[in-house]
Amino acid sequence: MACVDMEGHKNIKVVAAIICKEDKIFATQRGYGEWKDWWEFPGGKIESGEAPEDALKREIREELATEICIEEFFCTVEYDYPKFHLTMNCYICSLLTESLHLNEHEAACWLKNDELDSVKWLPADVKVIERLKRRKME
Repeated sequence: MACVDMEGHKNIKVVAAIICKEDKIFATQRGYGEWKDWWEFPGGKIESGEAPEDALKREIREELATEICIEEFFCTVEYDYPKFHLTMNCYICSLLTESLHLNEHEAACWLKNDELDSVKWLPADVKVIERLKRRKME
């Protein structure tokens, strides 16, 4: 969902899945656009009237041709990109099926906690990585 505030800035609301399996987290690499080759958590924009959890399940079906179980809300990240403000609701998820197919991304990988810094994350996703690392230490 995209809105424009009083100053004409575009505000985009998205959802992201932190898909966990054993001790690993799933990461996807963008294959298009201004942020091509950067890594992110899969997900996407919330459509008008759509609940965030429904949007996340829909986006994962579209992007990865799989089904997820949303286990818990993890955090909300607010980030100012040069052309828009992003509000990203992130959820801890698990796969309901083992099959994954990359419909929109050029690559994907499963990263252990000590490997999270081995890829170039999108700026908003870096905030999530920092929280995930702190959570693992607790």
